[in-house]
Amino acid sequence: MIDEYPEIALERFDKANFWILYFVFKIRKFLKDGILEVGAGCGSFTKGYMKNFQSITVTDSDDGSYNLLKKNFINKKKITVLNSLTKDINKKFNTILYFNVLEHVEEDKLEIKAALEKLNNGGYLIILVPAHQKIYSKLDKAVGHYKRYNIDFFNENRFENSKIIKLHFLDFFGYLLYYLNKVFFKEETYPSTLKIFIWDKIFTPFTI
Repeated sequence: MIDEYPEIALERFDKANFWILYFVFKIRKFLKDGILEVGAGCGSFTKGYMKNFQSITVTDSDDGSYNLLKKNFINKKKITVLNSLTKDINKKFNTILYFNVLEHVEEDKLEIKAALEKLNNGGYLIILVPAHQKIYSKLDKAVGHYKRYNIDFFNENRFENSKIIKLHFLDFFGYLLYYLNKVFFKEETYPSTLKIFIWDKIFTPFTI
């Protein structure tokens, strides 16, 4: 993973509350207590699902994000905060989550393999990644994305003792807005707080 995730990106995307709640709603039936969230950042997604579970482990190999996680969940006894890579965690889980994380890992196939090895039988590995390599932009590069994902990556790669339950695209308007931003704001690195607000509060509701 990247050595240091830009704090400005964490701060701005942390405000996308509607999108986070929408996504948590979409995956709710696959969430089982005994959760590992890899690359949890500042805990934006964690806050969206944690009230329903009693055993959650969040980890981030970036020291800045790890410190944010400790600060944000210091009084939450049901949440364990680690500064570890997936392969180094000596425990198994019922659900493992990668929310906008896999794109930061150069050896992504090895990371998926390591996650599956930490998954209990009958458990779920849930992965959210940015789609469509053709719209890879300056923002992707700035936040350490090795790539964006085409759906063939998951269709063509089969991992031992696993099967795909559900695979689909989300957030059509997000794709459109991201593409337009790339075309008309070529020199912009991070979208403004206003742009994130417009995407999250105005366009995301139409995705549901």
